[in-house]
This record gives sequence, structure tokens and C-alpha cells, in this order.
Amino acid sequence: QVQLVESGGGLVQAGESLRLSCVASGSWFSIDSMGWYRQALGKQRELVASITSSGSTNYVGSEKGRFTISRNNAKNTVYLQMDSLKPEDTAVYYCNAQFSFWDDAFRRPVRGMDYWGKGTLVTVSP
Repeated sequence: QVQLVESGGGLVQAGESLRLSCVASGSWFSIDSMGWYRQALGKQRELVASITSSGSTNYVGSEKGRFTISRNNAKNTVYLQMDSLKPEDTAVYYCNAQFSFWDDAFRRPVRGMDYWGKGTLVTVSP
């Protein structure tokens, strides 16, 4: 059973920083892409940033330059450093990861479904 558990959310003032963490636990062949999404009240969930197993990063929207995604493969953990936070960054932040699992029938790793954490709330006051 694969699980993703986020931490690090909270209430901060505009201009302050937060660092989110997401730890994966369970059994798999490999963790492929990991990423952070967010969902503000009344809005759709959107991708914030993602990172491949080799460290290539992708940022979406205006957060590039303020947010930094990183991962520690040895700890099965992905981070999101968020600086210069704005009230519009207020949302529930979700961790996402894509895993591969060994398939005995194919005798090779096979990409599995996406997994999600339960989310961590980030609230930025003006």
C-alpha cells in the first residue's frame, strides 16, 4: 500500500515563507515524477510544480521564481519551498507521485496509477 503524507502547511503573513514536505511510504519499483498541486476554494486543482527522478523540474504559472521544488530520493521525499507568499497562494496543497511496480507477468516494471496525499492547508493573510 503506497501512501503520501504531506506536512508543513500553516498560517503565515504575506511575504513570509513555508516549506512543504511529502513523504512516500510503501513498496514500489521506482518513484518517477513527483509534484505539487493546489486547490483554492471554489477553483479546480492545478499543477504548481513537478520534478522527475533525475531532478528535472517544471513550474507552472507565476510561482516560478518564488517556489522551488526539490526531492531527496534516498528519503522518498519531495519538497516545495515557497517564498514571498501572497494571499492568492492560499489553498490546499496536494502531493502527487507516479510509481512503477514490478510486474511478474511482463518481467519488467510497469507504470502504476497516480497517487495523491490528503493535502495540507496553506493560508496566507494580507
